[in-house]
Order: sequence, then C-alpha cells, then structure tokens
Amino acid sequence: MEITATEIAFVALLMFIILLVYLKVPQQVAGALDQKSQAIAHELHEARRLREEAEKLHAEYEAKRAAAEAEAKAIVETAKEQAALVAEETRQAMMAAMARREEQAEDRIASASAKAADEVRAAAAEAAIAAAERMIRERMNDEAQAGLVRDGVGEMARKFG
Repeated sequence: MEITATEIAFVALLMFIILLVYLKVPQQVAGALDQKSQAIAHELHEARRLREEAEKLHAEYEAKRAAAEAEAKAIVETAKEQAALVAEETRQAMMAAMARREEQAEDRIASASAKAADEVRAAAAEAAIAAAERMIRERMNDEAQAGLVRDGVGEMARKFG
C-alpha cells in the first residue's frame, strides 16, 4: 500500500489541528474574541452613556436658550412700553410748554393791547382837555367867570350850609 501525497497532507492537517487543540489555540482565539466583544460592548455602553449625557446637555442648553429668548422678548417689550411712556410724557410736556408759551403770548398781547388802549385814552383825554381848555379860554370873559364863582359859592353854601 502506497501513501499518496493527499493522504500525507490529510495526516499533516490532522496533526496540525490536534496541535492547535493541544496548545489551546481555539480557547485562546475564543477568549480573545470574547475580550474584543466585551471591549466593543463596553465602548457601545460608554457611547450610549455619552450620547444620553450629550442629549441631556443639549436639552438643558435648549431650555436655557428658550429662557434667554423669552427674557430678551420681555426686555424688548418692556423697553418698547417704557419708550412709549417716555414719548407720551415728552409729548404731554411739550404740549404743556406750548400751552404756557401760547398763554404767555396771549397775556403779552392783552397787556400790549391794554397799554395801547390806555395810551389812546390818555391821548384822547389830553386832546379833550386841550380842546376844553381852548374853548373855555375863548368863551370865558369877566362876566362868565363872576357867574361861575357865584354859582360855586351858592353850591357850597347849600352843601355845607
């Protein structure tokens, strides 16, 4: 019986497999694969934990951002309200100042008008006095003066009499 190359290769393969089993290579490979699997599982677990933590931080920052936006809107609304109040106060103050100035101008006009009327009256009175004086001088003679004196004395006698 002759041994062929195929049979020798088969026997060598069997001896190699027996040697691998004897040296516990399959257990070592399985152990290495188990360790690698555990390391991958640990990394996955760590990645999940980090993802959850990142999501939590993201939610916190989103809440803070929303709160900051709401606060900014409130500040803007308050500023708008205050600006409207200041504008209204300024408008009222300007209207009051304009009314005061208008009243002062009217008072000055009335004062100037009264002064002018007084001056016209004074001028008219002076003109009337001058005219009356001129008329009296023209019409007064000695007889008229004596008659006026008599009438005045009679009037005083009657009043104080």
